[in-house]
Amino acid sequence: MKGRTWTAEEKLAIVLEGIKGTKPVAEICREHQIAQTQYDQWRDRFLEGGKRALTNGLPASEEALTREIEQLQRSSASRLWPSSC
Repeated sequence: MKGRTWTAEEKLAIVLEGIKGTKPVAEICREHQIAQTQYDQWRDRFLEGGKRALTNGLPASEEALTREIEQLQRSSASRLWPSSC
């Protein structure tokens, strides 16, 4: 049997409630009828997303794609407008 599907807004509200620390996480999980392991997964994903948002620059994969795009643009430009040397 498949469990309830939670929206991103609902997950965020539950995670923030736990992070605020006004109630024990176990109590929050009981109120929302979720396993604490589910809460822990949502919290970890939320914190990782925040960490990525605060990281300076682009992730390595995006930097590599940016370099490749720039290289392809230079290559295309040189074919369209060859130097007259």
